[in-house]
Amino acid sequence: MQDQSLSGKAALITGSIGGIGLATARALGARGCAVMLNGLEPPAAAEPALDTLRGLGADARYHQADLADPHAVEGLVAQALAAFGNVDILINNAVIRHFAPVDEFPPLAWDRALAVNISAPFHAVRLTLPGMRRRGWGRIINMTSVYGERGTPNRIDYSTTKAALAGMTRAVAAEVMGQGITCNAVSPGSVLSPNIESRLQSLMAARGIDREAATSEFLSGKQPVAKFVPAEHVAELIAFLCSESAAEINGANMPVDHGWLAT
Repeated sequence: MQDQSLSGKAALITGSIGGIGLATARALGARGCAVMLNGLEPPAAAEPALDTLRGLGADARYHQADLADPHAVEGLVAQALAAFGNVDILINNAVIRHFAPVDEFPPLAWDRALAVNISAPFHAVRLTLPGMRRRGWGRIINMTSVYGERGTPNRIDYSTTKAALAGMTRAVAAEVMGQGITCNAVSPGSVLSPNIESRLQSLMAARGIDREAATSEFLSGKQPVAKFVPAEHVAELIAFLCSESAAEINGANMPVDHGWLAT
Protein backbone atom coordinates (compact mmCIF):
# COMPACT_ATOMS: atom_id res chain seq x y z
CA MET A 1 0.00 0.00 0.00
CA GLN A 2 1.24 3.48 -0.87
CA ASP A 3 2.24 5.76 2.00
CA GLN A 4 -0.64 8.20 2.60
CA SER A 5 1.39 10.45 4.90
CA LEU A 6 1.90 14.08 3.92
CA SER A 7 4.57 14.69 6.51
CA GLY A 8 7.02 17.34 5.33
CA LYS A 9 4.48 18.82 2.90
CA ALA A 10 2.82 22.23 3.22
CA ALA A 11 -0.62 23.25 1.97
CA LEU A 12 -2.23 26.59 1.21
CA ILE A 13 -6.04 26.45 1.34
CA THR A 14 -8.05 29.53 0.41
CA GLY A 15 -11.38 30.18 2.10
CA SER A 16 -10.62 27.75 4.87
CA ILE A 17 -11.77 28.66 8.37
CA GLY A 18 -15.08 26.87 7.85
CA GLY A 19 -16.93 24.43 5.60
CA ILE A 20 -15.08 22.31 3.04
CA GLY A 21 -11.93 24.39 3.41
CA LEU A 22 -11.54 23.68 7.12
CA ALA A 23 -12.57 20.04 6.71
CA THR A 24 -9.81 19.72 4.09
CA ALA A 25 -7.32 21.38 6.41
CA ARG A 26 -8.19 18.83 9.10
CA ALA A 27 -7.81 15.92 6.69
CA LEU A 28 -4.40 17.14 5.49
CA GLY A 29 -3.26 18.14 8.98
CA ALA A 30 -4.11 14.68 10.30
CA ARG A 31 -1.73 13.28 7.68
CA GLY A 32 1.15 15.44 8.88
CA CYS A 33 0.79 18.34 6.46
CA ALA A 34 1.47 21.93 7.52
CA VAL A 35 -1.45 24.18 6.61
CA MET A 36 -1.88 27.89 5.84
CA LEU A 37 -5.51 28.91 6.31
CA ASN A 38 -7.05 31.95 4.65
CA GLY A 39 -10.20 34.00 4.90
CA LEU A 40 -11.67 37.48 5.05
CA GLU A 41 -12.12 37.27 8.81
CA PRO A 42 -9.74 38.95 11.29
CA PRO A 43 -7.09 36.68 12.85
CA ALA A 44 -9.01 36.25 16.12
CA ALA A 45 -11.85 34.55 14.21
CA ALA A 46 -9.43 31.92 12.92
CA GLU A 47 -8.16 30.85 16.35
CA PRO A 48 -10.71 28.03 16.88
CA ALA A 49 -9.78 26.53 13.50
CA LEU A 50 -6.07 26.86 14.26
CA ASP A 51 -6.55 25.25 17.68
CA THR A 52 -8.30 22.29 16.04
CA LEU A 53 -5.44 21.79 13.60
CA ARG A 54 -2.75 22.20 16.22
CA GLY A 55 -4.59 19.62 18.31
CA LEU A 56 -3.91 17.20 15.45
CA GLY A 57 -0.21 18.05 15.66
CA ALA A 58 -0.25 20.17 12.51
CA ASP A 59 1.77 23.34 11.99
CA ALA A 60 -1.13 25.69 11.24
CA ARG A 61 -1.11 29.40 10.37
CA TYR A 62 -3.66 31.94 9.15
CA HIS A 63 -3.43 34.91 6.80
CA GLN A 64 -6.30 37.31 6.25
CA ALA A 65 -6.60 38.35 2.62
CA ASP A 66 -9.27 39.61 0.25
CA LEU A 67 -8.55 37.54 -2.85
CA ALA A 68 -10.33 40.00 -5.13
CA ASP A 69 -7.05 41.93 -5.03
CA PRO A 70 -4.18 40.25 -6.95
CA HIS A 71 -1.69 41.87 -4.58
CA ALA A 72 -3.47 40.20 -1.67
CA VAL A 73 -3.05 36.81 -3.39
CA GLU A 74 0.64 37.56 -3.78
CA GLY A 75 0.85 38.46 -0.10
CA LEU A 76 -0.92 35.24 0.91
CA VAL A 77 1.47 33.07 -1.10
CA ALA A 78 4.42 35.02 0.27
CA GLN A 79 3.23 34.42 3.84
CA ALA A 80 2.88 30.68 3.19
CA LEU A 81 6.36 30.52 1.71
CA ALA A 82 7.78 32.50 4.64
CA ALA A 83 6.07 30.19 7.14
CA PHE A 84 6.84 26.82 5.55
CA GLY A 85 9.54 27.40 2.93
CA ASN A 86 7.38 25.91 0.20
CA VAL A 87 3.80 25.29 -0.94
CA ASP A 88 3.45 21.68 -2.07
CA ILE A 89 -0.35 21.60 -2.11
CA LEU A 90 -2.64 24.38 -3.32
CA ILE A 91 -6.38 24.11 -2.69
CA ASN A 92 -8.34 26.86 -4.49
CA ASN A 93 -11.50 26.78 -2.39
CA ALA A 94 -12.49 30.42 -1.79
CA VAL A 95 -15.66 31.50 -3.57
CA ILE A 96 -18.20 34.30 -3.55
CA ARG A 97 -21.69 34.31 -5.04
CA HIS A 98 -24.55 36.67 -5.71
CA PHE A 99 -28.16 35.77 -6.52
CA ALA A 100 -29.97 37.76 -9.24
CA PRO A 101 -31.35 37.36 -12.77
CA VAL A 102 -28.76 38.09 -15.42
CA ASP A 103 -30.45 41.30 -16.58
CA GLU A 104 -30.52 42.59 -12.99
CA PHE A 105 -27.10 41.31 -11.97
CA PRO A 106 -24.94 44.14 -10.53
CA PRO A 107 -21.81 44.63 -12.68
CA LEU A 108 -19.69 45.15 -9.56
CA ALA A 109 -20.84 41.79 -8.19
CA TRP A 110 -19.97 40.17 -11.53
CA ASP A 111 -16.49 41.70 -11.55
CA ARG A 112 -15.84 40.66 -7.96
CA ALA A 113 -16.93 37.06 -8.69
CA LEU A 114 -14.51 36.89 -11.62
CA ALA A 115 -11.74 38.27 -9.41
CA VAL A 116 -12.23 35.88 -6.48
CA ASN A 117 -13.49 32.75 -8.24
CA ILE A 118 -11.24 32.77 -11.32
CA SER A 119 -8.43 35.31 -11.19
CA ALA A 120 -7.37 34.44 -7.63
CA PRO A 121 -6.89 30.73 -8.47
CA PHE A 122 -4.93 31.74 -11.58
CA HIS A 123 -2.61 33.96 -9.55
CA ALA A 124 -2.21 31.34 -6.82
CA VAL A 125 -1.27 28.70 -9.39
CA ARG A 126 1.19 30.92 -11.26
CA LEU A 127 2.90 31.87 -7.99
CA THR A 128 3.17 28.37 -6.49
CA LEU A 129 3.82 26.29 -9.59
CA PRO A 130 7.50 27.30 -10.06
CA GLY A 131 8.35 25.97 -6.59
CA MET A 132 6.49 22.73 -7.25
CA ARG A 133 8.48 22.31 -10.46
CA ARG A 134 11.78 22.90 -8.67
CA ARG A 135 10.93 20.19 -6.16
CA GLY A 136 9.40 17.84 -8.74
CA TRP A 137 6.22 17.39 -6.70
CA GLY A 138 2.94 19.24 -6.31
CA ARG A 139 -0.81 18.94 -6.02
CA ILE A 140 -3.30 21.57 -7.19
CA ILE A 141 -6.98 21.06 -6.39
CA ASN A 142 -9.64 23.44 -7.71
CA MET A 143 -13.05 23.37 -6.06
CA THR A 144 -15.61 23.46 -8.83
CA SER A 145 -19.29 22.51 -8.52
CA VAL A 146 -22.16 20.61 -10.03
CA TYR A 147 -23.29 24.06 -11.20
CA GLY A 148 -20.18 24.28 -13.32
CA GLU A 149 -21.75 21.51 -15.40
CA ARG A 150 -25.38 22.63 -15.22
CA GLY A 151 -27.01 26.01 -15.55
CA THR A 152 -29.37 27.29 -12.89
CA PRO A 153 -31.44 30.50 -12.68
CA ASN A 154 -30.20 33.58 -10.85
CA ARG A 155 -26.63 32.30 -10.44
CA ILE A 156 -24.85 33.51 -13.56
CA ASP A 157 -21.65 34.34 -11.65
CA TYR A 158 -21.39 30.99 -9.88
CA SER A 159 -22.17 28.75 -12.87
CA THR A 160 -19.87 30.72 -15.18
CA THR A 161 -16.89 30.88 -12.85
CA LYS A 162 -17.14 27.23 -11.79
CA ALA A 163 -17.23 26.14 -15.44
CA ALA A 164 -14.21 28.34 -16.13
CA LEU A 165 -12.36 26.85 -13.17
CA ALA A 166 -12.90 23.37 -14.63
CA GLY A 167 -11.33 24.61 -17.86
CA MET A 168 -8.41 26.08 -15.95
CA THR A 169 -7.91 22.70 -14.29
CA ARG A 170 -7.57 20.95 -17.64
CA ALA A 171 -5.23 23.61 -19.00
CA VAL A 172 -2.89 23.43 -15.99
CA ALA A 173 -3.00 19.63 -16.00
CA ALA A 174 -1.84 19.63 -19.63
CA GLU A 175 1.15 21.81 -18.70
CA VAL A 176 2.36 19.74 -15.73
CA MET A 177 2.21 16.24 -17.22
CA GLY A 178 5.18 14.10 -16.27
CA GLN A 179 6.56 16.61 -13.77
CA GLY A 180 5.40 14.97 -10.53
CA ILE A 181 2.61 17.54 -10.30
CA THR A 182 -1.12 17.03 -10.76
CA CYS A 183 -4.03 19.44 -11.14
CA ASN A 184 -7.52 18.15 -10.50
CA ALA A 185 -10.96 19.50 -9.67
CA VAL A 186 -13.56 18.33 -7.18
CA SER A 187 -17.24 19.11 -7.79
CA PRO A 188 -19.36 18.77 -4.66
CA GLY A 189 -23.12 18.70 -4.67
CA SER A 190 -24.91 20.46 -1.82
CA VAL A 191 -22.64 20.56 1.22
CA LEU A 192 -23.80 22.01 4.53
CA SER A 193 -21.46 25.00 4.41
CA PRO A 194 -21.83 28.12 6.59
CA ASN A 195 -23.46 29.84 3.58
CA ILE A 196 -26.06 27.10 3.14
CA GLU A 197 -26.65 26.92 6.90
CA SER A 198 -27.64 30.60 6.91
CA ARG A 199 -30.00 29.99 3.99
CA LEU A 200 -31.55 27.02 5.81
CA GLN A 201 -32.09 29.13 8.91
CA SER A 202 -33.76 31.83 6.82
CA LEU A 203 -36.02 29.25 5.18
CA MET A 204 -36.99 27.77 8.56
CA ALA A 205 -37.82 31.21 9.93
CA ALA A 206 -39.72 32.38 6.85
CA ARG A 207 -41.78 29.23 6.46
CA GLY A 208 -42.12 28.21 10.10
CA ILE A 209 -40.85 24.71 9.32
CA ASP A 210 -38.39 22.42 11.06
CA ARG A 211 -34.89 21.59 9.91
CA GLU A 212 -35.81 18.32 8.19
CA ALA A 213 -38.56 19.97 6.15
CA ALA A 214 -36.29 22.91 5.29
CA THR A 215 -33.54 20.54 4.15
CA SER A 216 -35.98 18.60 1.98
CA GLU A 217 -37.33 21.80 0.42
CA PHE A 218 -33.86 23.25 -0.11
CA LEU A 219 -32.63 20.13 -1.91
CA SER A 220 -35.82 19.50 -3.89
CA GLY A 221 -35.08 19.49 -7.61
CA LYS A 222 -31.34 19.38 -6.97
CA GLN A 223 -29.32 16.34 -6.02
CA PRO A 224 -31.39 13.13 -6.11
CA VAL A 225 -30.78 12.16 -2.47
CA ALA A 226 -32.36 14.59 -0.01
CA LYS A 227 -29.43 14.92 2.34
CA PHE A 228 -26.32 17.04 2.31
CA VAL A 229 -22.90 15.77 1.27
CA PRO A 230 -20.69 15.75 4.39
CA ALA A 231 -17.79 18.19 4.06
CA GLU A 232 -15.56 15.53 5.59
CA HIS A 233 -16.23 13.18 2.68
CA VAL A 234 -15.20 15.83 0.19
CA ALA A 235 -12.09 16.49 2.28
CA GLU A 236 -11.10 12.82 2.29
CA LEU A 237 -11.28 12.73 -1.50
CA ILE A 238 -9.05 15.80 -1.67
CA ALA A 239 -6.58 14.20 0.74
CA PHE A 240 -6.49 11.10 -1.47
CA LEU A 241 -5.80 13.24 -4.55
CA CYS A 242 -2.84 14.71 -2.66
CA SER A 243 -1.39 11.27 -1.90
CA GLU A 244 1.11 9.21 -3.86
CA SER A 245 -1.68 6.76 -4.69
CA ALA A 246 -3.26 9.47 -6.86
CA ALA A 247 -0.09 10.42 -8.73
CA GLU A 248 -1.57 9.26 -12.04
CA ILE A 249 -4.83 11.21 -11.67
CA ASN A 250 -4.37 14.48 -13.54
CA GLY A 251 -6.93 16.76 -15.18
CA ALA A 252 -9.94 15.00 -13.64
CA ASN A 253 -13.09 16.67 -12.36
CA MET A 254 -14.51 14.40 -9.68
CA PRO A 255 -18.12 14.83 -8.52
CA VAL A 256 -19.23 14.15 -4.93
CA ASP A 257 -22.94 14.66 -5.44
CA HIS A 258 -25.07 11.57 -4.67
CA GLY A 259 -25.16 10.92 -8.44
CA TRP A 260 -26.66 14.34 -9.27
CA LEU A 261 -24.71 14.72 -12.51
CA ALA A 262 -25.56 11.18 -13.53
CA THR A 263 -29.30 11.86 -13.56
